[in-house]
Amino acid sequence: MKIAIVGSGAIGLYYGALLQRSGREVAFLMRSDLPVAKERGIRVVRKDETFVLDEVAAFARAEEIGVCDLVIVSLKATGNGSLAEILPPLVGRGTKLLTLQNGLGNDALLAELFPKNKVFGGLCFVCLNRIEPAVVENYMAGSISLGPRLGEDLAEAEEIVELFKAAGVKTRCEPNLAEVQWKKLVWNVPFNGLAIAAGGVTTDVIVGSPELCGEARALMREIIAASHFFGYDFGEGFEDYQIKITRPMEGYRPSSMIDFVEGRPVEVEAIWGEPLRQAKAAGVATPKLEMLYALLKRLCR
Repeated sequence: MKIAIVGSGAIGLYYGALLQRSGREVAFLMRSDLPVAKERGIRVVRKDETFVLDEVAAFARAEEIGVCDLVIVSLKATGNGSLAEILPPLVGRGTKLLTLQNGLGNDALLAELFPKNKVFGGLCFVCLNRIEPAVVENYMAGSISLGPRLGEDLAEAEEIVELFKAAGVKTRCEPNLAEVQWKKLVWNVPFNGLAIAAGGVTTDVIVGSPELCGEARALMREIIAASHFFGYDFGEGFEDYQIKITRPMEGYRPSSMIDFVEGRPVEVEAIWGEPLRQAKAAGVATPKLEMLYALLKRLCR
């Protein structure tokens, strides 16, 4: 199987490196990291090990890679406008497309661009930061929840799940992709958003502050309420669970906060705008989300 990684930031570097180490043929589409990756390879720093891929197939143009069996889109959703230009050289008749992006609407875009190809989505519950060019640090191993855009493609989603499992990634197949997307928003909306709104703070600051933690919980409750309208139930105590899993992250910097403090575009529409629009269309009141979205639009413009 030939795999292309489109978007070699923290997510792309990490999972692409694990897939290659497991014996898969992986091609990385890169920009700023390209010279470093070619010269020194890709380095992955984990709590229990550090490994380096000395030989990396890294390219600046999709045409240099050619048609692949699986295309993994892991760039920030702010770059989705370029996918119509980037992806066609990678996509053939039987190519599968997998988005590992945050927020809502990414799988729908891929299906619109390539209506004859099968589209899948994966939500990465993991703590990763790209700490320098072609170097990614993993703070918490976490997992991937992966499913098909269309239920009829569930068997092939399970095949992709096995691909990640063979690479040592804890991966679960989910029959309902939209449910998992909303599930991840319960963490992403408050922690990515408040990390920016509070001035570029880490997760320990949020959970350690009664005021910020209270705001985080209120935002979670709104996302959970919207999820219930669409028929998704995450179980009793899911709000408390989000706080529990965040405490051990200590001084983790959410990806949106890093983009904000380093002056890069933030995925405002995918993570906050689209959930708000869907909640409004469903008649679900989300005043905390609405205020946070308005604030982030102003801060991140």
